[in-house]
Amino acid sequence: MTPPRTAPGGIWLITPPSDGRLEAALRAEPDVALLDLEDSVPPSGKDTARTAAVAHLSAAPVHGATVLGLRVNAPGTVHGLKDLVAVADADLRDVVVLVPKVESARELELVAQVLKETATGVRICALVETPRALLRLDRIFSSPVLGGVVFGAADYAAATGCRRTSTALGWARSSIAAAAAAHGIPSIDSPYFDLENPEGLRRDALEARDLGFTGKGAVHPDQLPLIRAAFCPTEEEVAQAQAVVSAADRSGGQLVRAGGQMVGPPLLAAARSVLDRASSGTELSVHGGSQ
Repeated sequence: MTPPRTAPGGIWLITPPSDGRLEAALRAEPDVALLDLEDSVPPSGKDTARTAAVAHLSAAPVHGATVLGLRVNAPGTVHGLKDLVAVADADLRDVVVLVPKVESARELELVAQVLKETATGVRICALVETPRALLRLDRIFSSPVLGGVVFGAADYAAATGCRRTSTALGWARSSIAAAAAAHGIPSIDSPYFDLENPEGLRRDALEARDLGFTGKGAVHPDQLPLIRAAFCPTEEEVAQAQAVVSAADRSGGQLVRAGGQMVGPPLLAAARSVLDRASSGTELSVHGGSQ
């Protein structure tokens, strides 16, 4: 089977499919603008929202580097099946399809089977948001059709009864980020839902970066600048990385001391990653994050 195209890292802006929302999302220039058919839409409005979302994605204007996407309903539900059929019938191309409540690789492969004949270049991503999924990460992430993973903190907290704090969610977040890195796919941290707490968002985004996530979800365009700033290396980090790389280059690849620490291959690779991220601005590599 041909390996899937991976989804972008960076910022995923999640928005309802109502009029004007996609245009507003595109103006904010996220890496992915994701229309949501699941949590943003009540059961009575699913059919109308699906029609609107597919129409928006089919007729979207030129959107630069932003990739368009759709969070469908769980494939095991009637509305989830309708969503997949609508995507297949619309012949959508180069979009992200985010599958919620994923607990097995088989679910992803069934989605791929439905879409493979008409949906060219679709990147299938898994929303990991249940305790059962956390215990099966290696099997899920081994799926040959998986192009990326998103952590759903709200549903995970509801399922486990834990609070949505960095301490309570730490094991789940670090497990997802590490497993995604092991399988070479991007990992997107859950959005931060308190729109009136920018300092909380900043801390949460820094934690996601430090855990190794390659990006973070957002629920409002105003959150994007803080998330971008959190994931971009600081001037001090860039200076330290430049010192490490310069010292290693002068030593001809031997162990060398730089900035008070011994520099071997792992620290050199981390320093080069920092410089790569700094040179690409807000674009995050698959293995980005603080080292």
